[in-house]
Amino acid sequence: MESFLKQLFLIGLGTTSLLAERARELADEWVKEGKIDPQQAAEFVREATERVKSEQENLEAFVQRQVRNVLQDLGVPRQNEMDELRGRIDRLERQMRELENRSWR
Repeated sequence: MESFLKQLFLIGLGTTSLLAERARELADEWVKEGKIDPQQAAEFVREATERVKSEQENLEAFVQRQVRNVLQDLGVPRQNEMDELRGRIDRLERQMRELENRSWR
């Protein structure tokens, strides 16, 4: 599951990079055509890049929530629940060893 999330994150980064590059190309084209000045082009690229990054973050958060919900629906325990169970098992094993040691005496 972690691998899937990493792949999704990398796809998002790639998409962000491609869209930012396309925004730069478009802005450069508009500057050459005289439609906007270089300062406006830089602002356009900055705003477009920020918008794409914001949407990417929203998508990542949405996907993480959905994955968490699916795992919960499937009954997959969370990490803190697993840690708690491991601690309980360790304590029970220790108690069993102590009882076994007492019975051998």
